[in-house]
Amino acid sequence: MRTLKDIKFSVLELAPVRDDKTVEFSLKHALELAQHIEKLGYERLWLAEHHNMDGIASSATAVLLGYLLANTQTLKLGSGGIMLPNHAPLVVAEQFGTLATLYPNRVELGLGRAPGTDQVTMRALRRGRQETEEQFPQDVLEILSYVGDAKPNQSITATPGQGTHVPVWLLGSSLFSAQLAAKLGLPYSFASHFAPRMLGQAIQLYRENFEPSIYLDQPYVSMGVPTAIAETDEEAEYLATSAYQRVLGLMRGESLKLKAPVANIQVHWSAAEKMSVDNFFAMAQIGSPETVKMGLEQLLIPYDVDEFIFTCDIYDTQKRIRNFELLMQLKNAD
Repeated sequence: MRTLKDIKFSVLELAPVRDDKTVEFSLKHALELAQHIEKLGYERLWLAEHHNMDGIASSATAVLLGYLLANTQTLKLGSGGIMLPNHAPLVVAEQFGTLATLYPNRVELGLGRAPGTDQVTMRALRRGRQETEEQFPQDVLEILSYVGDAKPNQSITATPGQGTHVPVWLLGSSLFSAQLAAKLGLPYSFASHFAPRMLGQAIQLYRENFEPSIYLDQPYVSMGVPTAIAETDEEAEYLATSAYQRVLGLMRGESLKLKAPVANIQVHWSAAEKMSVDNFFAMAQIGSPETVKMGLEQLLIPYDVDEFIFTCDIYDTQKRIRNFELLMQLKNAD
């Protein structure tokens, strides 16, 4: 079985907005984090596209990627993901083709099938055009054609984009994208950082049905893992209460701005809400370095993934950066 040293470590950044700070602070912190994890040796940093959420500042994903790319040197940067129901495939190909032209071999395009927002906002994004499950595979194929080599007599070319061969990933929290990624021979990332229930089934389905392609010769899987690491289990549990409050806000339709940790989270939720939060964070690794190391090793036993992509909703930005330092120390010490 593989060890942590064999697994790639990456970061999924949602540019969380603190309840006492500006959006500008969040965007500049995203750059600080990207620069720091680049020095630490992380594989990639992805930005997630969400809309109409006051606590997430990465909505203009391609624009923010340009800012991060311009101020880093080697780190791979991409989307985790661009939500295709919100965009015309040609526009996505042109945006990421532009980034890939300016920053060769550093740009990645993760694609998701959900809108990443509510129905009203989705209509505002696409002006009433409704996407279906059937449309998603067609959109993926269209993007692949725009970033691949041009075909003879091709009627539409993405400029920039054509021939950039931007690596495309499929993301998912169910079985649909796992099947499509296997069919197309694309790398696959499962959103177990918020929807872990079907992780095992999706990975198995993807691996069993994978068809080698010009993009990938064998299956490649990453899984999302929420984290809160500190010197002690007690401190980590305390820091994790910010993430718990954020999910409570999501469930209640309240603000998603990151709140300061609380000493007693139990008074903030009902038994049913606690169960829902526990389910949301089923794959979370919270504790001291020793505790988290053991937890990550346990995750490798059933899932044997190629890569962990970590999230972190620690309120204090320096402790948040420290979280990723401690994670990489676990990998290097393994």
